[in-house]
Amino acid sequence: MWRRALCVGLLAVALGYLCLLGPQLPPSALRLLPASLLGGLRRARSLESRMVAAWQAAIVRPARGWARVAVGVNACVDVVLSGVKLLEALGLEPGDGKNHAVLTSRQDLKEAFAHFMEKGAAAERFFSDAESFHHIARTASEYPGAQLYVGGNAALIGQKLAANPDLKILLCGPVGPKLHELLDDNVVVPPESMQERDEFHLILEYQAGEEWGQVKAPNANRFIFSHDLSNGALNMLEVFVSSLDEFQPDLVVLSGLHMMEGQSKEMRHRRLMEAVASISDIPTDIPIHLELASMTDQDFMSNIVHQQVFPLVNSIGLNEQELLFLTQSASGPHASLASWNGIPDVGVVSDILFWVLKEHGKTADRASDLTRIHFHTLAYHILATVDGFWGNQVAAVAAGARAAGAQACATETIDTSKVFLKAPLEFVTSQIEAPSKISLNPDEPVVHWHREGISFHFTPVLVCKDPVRTVGLGDAISAEGLLYSEVYPQ
Repeated sequence: MWRRALCVGLLAVALGYLCLLGPQLPPSALRLLPASLLGGLRRARSLESRMVAAWQAAIVRPARGWARVAVGVNACVDVVLSGVKLLEALGLEPGDGKNHAVLTSRQDLKEAFAHFMEKGAAAERFFSDAESFHHIARTASEYPGAQLYVGGNAALIGQKLAANPDLKILLCGPVGPKLHELLDDNVVVPPESMQERDEFHLILEYQAGEEWGQVKAPNANRFIFSHDLSNGALNMLEVFVSSLDEFQPDLVVLSGLHMMEGQSKEMRHRRLMEAVASISDIPTDIPIHLELASMTDQDFMSNIVHQQVFPLVNSIGLNEQELLFLTQSASGPHASLASWNGIPDVGVVSDILFWVLKEHGKTADRASDLTRIHFHTLAYHILATVDGFWGNQVAAVAAGARAAGAQACATETIDTSKVFLKAPLEFVTSQIEAPSKISLNPDEPVVHWHREGISFHFTPVLVCKDPVRTVGLGDAISAEGLLYSEVYPQ
């Protein structure tokens, strides 16, 4: 009898130890456990631990990875600090929020920050008054605790990819001395891309539950603004495209189109047409990923969709604000939806992604290269791909979600005590057509469904309870998703 009791006790200790180890156990070790013990272990572990273990098993390198990636064209130095503390340092009193497409004064800054803080939504704006901006930037950079980082979507994606020693990264953008100092040694910057002064962007962060006057943030996020003329005119685009001949990349990542919103309508239209001509010069056998960012001008967004930008790229990365703005600008499905109410509905997101690929993606009778969209929001990610063009997307979407949970908490790997599951455990795959209802299994967190030649891969995100830094999270997600993606030769 005592032997049986001892065995039961040892088994309980072993099970407790395994539960404590959680996601640190390698999949190979888990496979050696008896089925009954494995089942008990899975039931005892948290949903978060089970998901991390499942991701670890699913995230495998593609058969044909990238060796050389060229990234352009927006780059800057980010000055990151508390938004509330900066506004207080500027002597600005809390007040009502109001959206502004362009900031012309400190009053506009105060109102726009309050508007988006109350929503908990990310946003980016151009500050048109150079003198006022430089005064604010000086105050921000000298504020105790302010931190300087690599900034700009292209530079951030390049920096994230450069962490892989097997990859060679080319970065083209307006790179000043401070940015050059901050970049990874694995990032090559062409001499023509260097300039004497850095472009600075101010990143005003706020935490979940943080208050400013009557405004209370529902979740952590950030508000970005700048007076950035180099990136605003896409000054380095032609340098970027001309440098590709010598660098010979396997993949091109393009971003920065949103920075043109600070230009006049005539200048913006002319520069967009020049951008289209330059992008058209990139050899068609090199896949191009376009990273979108926050925009406010619907005509400009419509031009990007319709005037040959989307058909020239193979892949797009965007978040929930950009996806909704896209469908509003181009009269897509659910365009009457003014804003998201909490976590974006999976069925609505799926409908819009399907529409983008069906209306603007590659088909038998349409000369478009667009075959992939990586959508990311706080609670979940979706990869939508036209069948037959991309592989390893289970690993890609899981890797993107893993990167989000780790980077937001500033940990090397996901610490399950610092994250929580916010995604719906049940959802429908469409709000327009007869949908499938999906129930999420934490032990198989990447869900797949299919719709008229388009595949969808969904996985939840483990949301950081106390985010350390939210800026650049979307760029890190897209970079990681691309790193694990494989494009099939056509």
